[in-house]
Amino acid sequence: MKRVCIIGCGSIGSLYAAHLARVTETWAYVRRAEHARALNEHGISVTGSHEFHAKLRATNDPAEMPQFDLGIVASKATQTAEALGPVAHLFKNGAILSSQNGLGSEEIIAALTDAFVIRGTTFMSGTRHTDTHVQYELDTATWMGPFEPTKTPFALVKEAAELITSSGLKAVALEDARPAQWSKLIFNSSVNSVAALTELPHSFHFAEEKDFGDLGHLLHALMEEGKSVAAGLGVKLYEDPWEMNKVGAQTDHPPSMLYDIRHKLRTEIDFLGGAIAREAARAGIPAPLHAALYRLIKGKEESWRYQGKGHPAAK
Repeated sequence: MKRVCIIGCGSIGSLYAAHLARVTETWAYVRRAEHARALNEHGISVTGSHEFHAKLRATNDPAEMPQFDLGIVASKATQTAEALGPVAHLFKNGAILSSQNGLGSEEIIAALTDAFVIRGTTFMSGTRHTDTHVQYELDTATWMGPFEPTKTPFALVKEAAELITSSGLKAVALEDARPAQWSKLIFNSSVNSVAALTELPHSFHFAEEKDFGDLGHLLHALMEEGKSVAAGLGVKLYEDPWEMNKVGAQTDHPPSMLYDIRHKLRTEIDFLGGAIAREAARAGIPAPLHAALYRLIKGKEESWRYQGKGHPAAK
């Protein structure tokens, strides 16, 4: 894979772009012209777990871009079609990896392109301080496997994983990535939903279970409920979401939905807790906690728009 395109250069996309630029020709497709200009002029500086600077090519104009061997979609799940649509034709002979949160992005990607689609999920985290500076926080793997409907060859998944590993990041190729995806889904939906409603970062509170009022009780119950849904669907988890939570709770990392709530942006709840609640409902598996948090967050989003009698829309 000699030419790679990162679609969406937020925190995770910037980490992929900077690392891969050290080992192969790497482009970033971004939304803003000033973002592309900054990347072309200054590259990306990575601090934290890794410390280095990388140069790459960036643009917001699909007409400037060549064909690619590999694409990595790192946009928010809610923006998949918007982010990939203009460049979907540039992967005719390649593959596209979704490294996004939740369930459903691979289906959107497959509907937009004839490329092989790779089912992916990542537990690494970072904070993008500027368009050209990202802090690498949690140094963990991208799990990836074939997206079954596109009949993606496992050899192609392995090739992509080897490229990512050669860049200094961690990647694991799996013949079936659904157990890993569901492990992250359960962890992520629980942490993001609670962070969105409490406006706490992923702090020690999320793993604390000493007193009756401790938040860890709710997180643990959510994750156990998610595990029961996965089991009912025949998915054996790759890792324990509660153990993942205990690691993450040491970071004070602000989950993406916390940022969304604070800035009154549409969250990824439909791809996270909403996805678990819907899958559970379709299979007849009880998931009252996920359904409740899903509806609360949808209500929160609606409150920003609602203009009822004597209730102007939130600003």
